Amino acid sequence: MTEKIGVVGAGIVGLAVARELAIARGAEVTVLDKEPQVAAHQTGHNSGVVHAGLYYPPGSLKARLCREGVALLKDYCARHALPYEEVGKLVVASTRAERPLLRALAERARANGVPGVAELDALGLREVEPHAIGVAAVHSPHTAITDFVAVARRLALDVAELGGSVRLAHPVRAVRETAGGVEVLAAGRRLAFDRLVVCAGLGTDAVAAMAGRPGDVRIVPFRGEYYALAGAARELVRGLIYPVPDPRYPFLGVHLTRHIDGEVLVGPNAVLALAYEGYSRRNVANARQILGWPGTLRMARRHWRTGLREVHGSLARSAFLRAARRYVPELTAADLRRAPGGVRAQAVARDGRLLDDFAVDVHGRVVLVRNAPSPAATSSLAIARHIAGLVPAVVR
Repeated sequence: MTEKIGVVGAGIVGLAVARELAIARGAEVTVLDKEPQVAAHQTGHNSGVVHAGLYYPPGSLKARLCREGVALLKDYCARHALPYEEVGKLVVASTRAERPLLRALAERARANGVPGVAELDALGLREVEPHAIGVAAVHSPHTAITDFVAVARRLALDVAELGGSVRLAHPVRAVRETAGGVEVLAAGRRLAFDRLVVCAGLGTDAVAAMAGRPGDVRIVPFRGEYYALAGAARELVRGLIYPVPDPRYPFLGVHLTRHIDGEVLVGPNAVLALAYEGYSRRNVANARQILGWPGTLRMARRHWRTGLREVHGSLARSAFLRAARRYVPELTAADLRRAPGGVRAQAVARDGRLLDDFAVDVHGRVVLVRNAPSPAATSSLAIARHIAGLVPAVVR
């Protein structure tokens, strides 16, 4: 008898997991999502960057699955005529004090097997990005860009072609483990599965609570805000220009990112949101749950100075401009216009630690993806293989 597996979440990770389970296990998969379209949240507000694996600690899930995922994604895009362009990334040290961190980043990238990594001086970086400045840079020529929404739509088609279904506008209202499987109430219907995989992103805590598995980490949403370069200013950036990251945080700082459609974004910042879908500052719908988690306030105590800087950046265009001009000094205030932002689902432990690596829990017949921040989109096909290996086999 064919096993039936439910997947909650029609973002790129959930759809990739469903496809992999259908291929590798021959399972009948059903994807459930509360939105009327796929890729409505993190996938649909993604930077579009296919990360090469520069940043992640060697041996971590992020490091391994990112490198595997890049190869799988590049091949997948080629097979399905999806956009994929290796525009390259520069990580730029703007001061001499950043050089040791930049050197460590290059060493980490090589340890992760990132191809073509080069360390450049001030003249060398201008050969890659003629309008950029800095004292040194690390160049990753194979870092790419794609359209992750288009990838997600193709994955949804794959699921259907493999005999599964993607049920949109199907919010999950209840989850109950039974003697023989998992029962899910969605859109007024009771659905029976042998196993359930939760890839709910910003909705992870709600679905985990329904399953009776609230866990020791919770999702704390961070809003990322962007500006876009207007008109001819787009031509000042060929590919991707990033700052040297602060190793204390999983956020990469304000950067300049060329998209597959030619638009160039400046951002994002990382501001604590008070709603899981807090795309607007005015949305505080989940303030009680977010601030009520002990880890949120402990995190705030640890990082309040950084938090204040991010809030200032949220309120002042000039802060974004200063960040961008550190690397491309020709930019002016007239070159920036507001662009749509996104919300990142960041898992935070009870003690206030920001979880950096991917995290997946298995509880009986329920598999919960607890933390899947960037580079989850890049790694999605590899994450899917990893999760498929964790889903317990059905014994009949």
